[in-house]
Amino acid sequence: MKTLLTAGLVLALAACSTTSPDVIKRGDAQRLSTVQDAVVINVRPVVVEGSQSGIGGTAGAVAGGVAGSSVGGRREAVVVGVLGAVAGAVVGNAVERGATREQAIEIMVQMRNGERRAIVQAQGNESFQPGDQVVLISTGGTTRVTRAQSVAPRS
Repeated sequence: MKTLLTAGLVLALAACSTTSPDVIKRGDAQRLSTVQDAVVINVRPVVVEGSQSGIGGTAGAVAGGVAGSSVGGRREAVVVGVLGAVAGAVVGNAVERGATREQAIEIMVQMRNGERRAIVQAQGNESFQPGDQVVLISTGGTTRVTRAQSVAPRS
């Protein structure tokens, strides 16, 4: 039972957060974005730290409290239930942090005006190498990097 709760919690939390450039938030759909040309200078792997929203700790506390309260007699059940809730909260928090942690990349780019910028995003379907032509797409305070598409000039 406890393993099933933990597995469900991990799956639910993993679905909640992403920095993937291939996933667009619903609120960003059909919004005008700013597009800037750039060239990749460097790419390196990084880790996006997991979140601690309190959902994992709360779910763990409930599961631990329920499991602990079924141990022993009436008096022992209260004490073990409280201890189970505390331990469950600690474990649930750690599970949430681990489940929402992501492997990502930091892409350093040089803009046409010479400015340098760095963007961290999950590794999407595209890979980047120094010298690649890219575009920075900014929407609502979020920026993602994608490969520049070459367009043939019209005659």
